[in-house]
Amino acid sequence: MRGPALMFGAILLFGVLDANSKLLADHHAMAQVLLVRFVVLLVLVLLLLPLAPRLMGRLSTRHPWLNAGRALAMLGSASFFFLAFRDLPLVEGYLVFFTAPLIVLLASALFLRERVSPLAWVWCAVGFGGVAMALAPGFASGLGSGPLSGYLYALCGTGTYSAVFILNRQLRDEPGIARVLFWPALLGLLVMTPFGIAEWQPPTAMGWAQMIAAGMTVAAATVMIAEAFRHAPAARLAPISYTGIIWSVAFDALFWGHAPALVTLAGAGLVVLACVMSERAARR
Repeated sequence: MRGPALMFGAILLFGVLDANSKLLADHHAMAQVLLVRFVVLLVLVLLLLPLAPRLMGRLSTRHPWLNAGRALAMLGSASFFFLAFRDLPLVEGYLVFFTAPLIVLLASALFLRERVSPLAWVWCAVGFGGVAMALAPGFASGLGSGPLSGYLYALCGTGTYSAVFILNRQLRDEPGIARVLFWPALLGLLVMTPFGIAEWQPPTAMGWAQMIAAGMTVAAATVMIAEAFRHAPAARLAPISYTGIIWSVAFDALFWGHAPALVTLAGAGLVVLACVMSERAARR
């Protein structure tokens, strides 16, 4: 259960990150938020390298191109989802995002040559049906009227996020977690520094706290996902992404007052059922 448990925790942390990013987007530009996030990631790695060398491992890699691809995919995912959730309610962005498990299942079969059982496809489809049920009341009341750019950003973020899954699985044999954080953070810092400086607005104390917390949250979530893929195949982990609907509904209600309807709760329950049944099928 180590892989699924890590994946579940990572999806929870990404839900926290998405809600935090949506709050930050009201007052700060994307480049500024991501610049601080990448600085926090680099500082964490450099602090932990001498303190926990066995846990962190080395920065060097035998697969530089795969690590470069993962760094690019993580940068794209962070950028696109920030822009998507700036323009869309969480639940609408998540409707697009929840095509990711289907993409991951297909990619794992095509590129990783992993066997995907028919039950994995069935329960993945059931999970997507639960998401559609959960979000139906919002679209029926006219919430599905965000700008087209928001949905395009969410779609691009979903594609790059799925690529991170596949690359994590390909790099599962590399020990340590330092390279999982260091190379994406270094690339992000190089790309975002000029834009972050140009768009910089002095943050409040709360803004600083939110941006630093975002860096620490994404560090923990990134490591948990990478570790999850060391212990379980993509077909087993992909449906767990659907648990994000629980956090999106909860955070929309908590921060923006969008109380869930009964059918939304029923859809979230169907998602949980699909994840549990998918896990049972995988263990059998």
